[in-house]
Amino acid sequence: MSEDMTPENSGANGENWMEFLRSFLGEQGAEDAIRAMREAGLDPSAMGQAAGIPMDPHQLQLMVNQMHAMMASGGDTPINEDMARDVARQVARGKGDPSVMADQEAQYRQALQVADLWLDSVTDFSPCRGSRDVLSRAQWVENTRETLIDVATPVATHMVDALIETLSAQIGDAQLPEGLNIPGLSGDENFGGIATGMMTKMSSAIFGAQLGQAIGTLGSEVFGYCDIGLPLTPEPRLGLIPVNIEAFAEDLDVPFDEVVQFLAVREAAAGRLYSNVPWLASHVRAILRTYAEGIEIDMDAMTSAIQSVDPTNPEQIREAMSSGVFALHSTEEQKAALERLETALAVVEGWVDVVTEQATRAHLPNTSALQEMLRRRRATGGPAEHVFATLVGLELRPARLRDAAKLFSTVERERGAAARDELWRHPDVMPTPADLDEPETFLARREAESTSESDIDAGLAALLDGTLPYHDEASAHDDDEKRGEGN
Repeated sequence: MSEDMTPENSGANGENWMEFLRSFLGEQGAEDAIRAMREAGLDPSAMGQAAGIPMDPHQLQLMVNQMHAMMASGGDTPINEDMARDVARQVARGKGDPSVMADQEAQYRQALQVADLWLDSVTDFSPCRGSRDVLSRAQWVENTRETLIDVATPVATHMVDALIETLSAQIGDAQLPEGLNIPGLSGDENFGGIATGMMTKMSSAIFGAQLGQAIGTLGSEVFGYCDIGLPLTPEPRLGLIPVNIEAFAEDLDVPFDEVVQFLAVREAAAGRLYSNVPWLASHVRAILRTYAEGIEIDMDAMTSAIQSVDPTNPEQIREAMSSGVFALHSTEEQKAALERLETALAVVEGWVDVVTEQATRAHLPNTSALQEMLRRRRATGGPAEHVFATLVGLELRPARLRDAAKLFSTVERERGAAARDELWRHPDVMPTPADLDEPETFLARREAESTSESDIDAGLAALLDGTLPYHDEASAHDDDEKRGEGN
């Protein structure tokens, strides 16, 4: 390398920085990149130190390999799905993921069959038409990953776009020397284009890795497909994860067979709901889309974050994204959509809670204790739910579960199970946030509203067919007009 291309006061860290550039650009490309940085007003000697290039050659090689993987995969999507898949599998298996044994599969399938028999006595909803799966953690990840990526993609899109917009404004239009090419990136002719291309791929890979971490962690916490209220499979189906259920049961003073059967009934109840209410899954997903489409990034916070984060350092970007530095800006539309989503999840969970209690109380002595344990577990959430809250701005916990369960219990007690299940007839009939505020008076208020609407409908019909009776004053007025006409 020529002397004028060597970073001033480079030292070991500077040499590693140059080695890092050579690994992507080659000898001449690295020299050209240094020249372009200087022409853009950037200090090459500070870049290596700011980027945190490791001193140890082995660590440097690991960083180079990681960067090559980021640049070579993922395309231009906001989430690197390959990265999300690989990390999710690694996390799920890393926490211990034994294969499902034949005797385990038989036990859990039988529990689901018994669950259907018990549920037949408390609801007219027919059993879930989908498959019955007994899963390892990695299998659960594979079957649900696509849906969870879909949930996170709109937020990732907004975030990456905001990152690129902010970064482009900082770098500007500094030109690269003619002939400079970075493998795996677009052929933009300026340093800003190259840098934003790198940033897009890095952000996509980092977001994919973090989402994969969350999905893999969820796979080590949940009991089946229906734990978090969201429909996680394209079609309704049932699933149980023995290793997670066994870990949950270890610390309980409840017979293991009771734990398995109780959780099987909950899974089967949720499966029946989504299988028998054809509009429910699309309704929940539509609320999610409305929420995601209304997301706005706080650009002031984003600009501040970029100024404190080195865009060449994936670890700094990862830490910033996971710490919530890139804050979402909550609009009124966002808050309204979030309230609708929380209500929908609470109503789903509340119905499942009530039906499960009805189906198990005559068979399982510890139904009440198990039900309360699960409510508390859902109220506090686990590590994966906190990651989703940071990355997607979405709490997966139904905050109003108890209110929803109380509402369904009240309807069932006063009008029976058929009236309770009738609330799923149409989205407009579903309980609202106001209904959850006063679950005990839900029926009285609905009946009052229905009576008022019936009176209006009857009056309109009578007006149209000419049978609407006159008010006394109106009748007297018409009589006076007729007498006037006669004179």
